[in-house]
Amino acid sequence: MERLSSGAPIPAPLRGSVMALGNFDGFHAGHQAVVGRAIDRARAEGRPAIVATFDPHPMRLFRPDTPSFRLTTLDQRAALFARAGADAMLVFDFTPELAALDAAAYVRLLTDQMGVAAVVTGQDFTFGKGRSGTIDSFGQFGLSAEAIAPVMDGEGVISSSRIRAALQAGDCDTATRLLTRPFAIEGMVQHGDKLGRTIGFPTANIDMGPYLRPAYGIYVVRGLLPNGRVLDGAANLGIRPSFDPPKELLEPHFFDFAESLYDQAIEVQLIRYLHGEVKYDGLDALMAGIARDCEDARQILAGTPRLA
Repeated sequence: MERLSSGAPIPAPLRGSVMALGNFDGFHAGHQAVVGRAIDRARAEGRPAIVATFDPHPMRLFRPDTPSFRLTTLDQRAALFARAGADAMLVFDFTPELAALDAAAYVRLLTDQMGVAAVVTGQDFTFGKGRSGTIDSFGQFGLSAEAIAPVMDGEGVISSSRIRAALQAGDCDTATRLLTRPFAIEGMVQHGDKLGRTIGFPTANIDMGPYLRPAYGIYVVRGLLPNGRVLDGAANLGIRPSFDPPKELLEPHFFDFAESLYDQAIEVQLIRYLHGEVKYDGLDALMAGIARDCEDARQILAGTPRLA
C-alpha cells in the first residue's frame, strides 16, 4: 500500500479515487464502517481507494497542551488500512494554512490537486475554517459524497472517546470490543537498567511516546514481533514505584523467551488489567509479586484467543 503526503503530487494511477476522509485514530468499528464503504464503492466503480488521515491531529494545533491521547501511530494506521483493502493512505499535514481553508477551497484541494472523485465520511465530519464544511458542502462544490451513520452498541455510539475512557479505567475488554482488536502500543525496545534480568524477569523497555496513557498498573499482554512471532507475557505500565528514580515506561516480560529485542520495533497488546502499580518492600517481595502476576497472566492468556 502506498503512503502519500498532502504536499506531494498524487500519482496518476491513484487519481480518480474514492477517499475515506477522517482522522481514524484508533480505527475502531465506526471508522471501519466508513473505510469499508469507501473501499466497496471504489471496487464497484473500478477506482482506487484512498484512506486519508491527519498528522498532527487537529487537536494539537488548536489545543497544543492537551495530554497525550493517540490510540494509533501512523505506521499502525497504515497497516490497518492496508489490511482493510485500501490502495493508499494519504496523510494531511494539518497546518494553520490547511485549517484556514474555507470549504470551497478545501474541496478544490481534493478535486483539482488530488483528483478525488468521491468522498465517504462519518455523519459528524466537519472541515474547513471554523469547521464550516459539512457533508452537504461537498455536493455544493461539485464533489460526490456520502456519510455513514455511526456504529452503535448497547451503550451508544462507538467512538474514540469511549475507548480512551475505557483504557484509562483499565477496562481492556471494552476497549478490545470497540476496537475489534486489543489496544496495542508500538515502540522501539530501549536499553534500560537491566535489573529485570538479574532477578529472572527480563523486560523490553518501551517509551509511551504520543499514546494515550491507560491506567497505570500490571497488564496481561501479548507481544507482536517484526518477524510475525506472538509472545505471551505480563507488563508493568507506569512509573515503577519500586525503583528510584521513577521513570514512565511500558515494560513487558515475555514468558519462555530469552532473545534480545533491543532496537527492534514491537507491538504490545493490552489484554487484561490485573491491578495497579505496587511498591514492594525489597527485592524478594518484588520477585514474589511478579511471579504471581505472571502466573495469573498465563492462566488468562490460555483462555484468550489471539486477535490481530
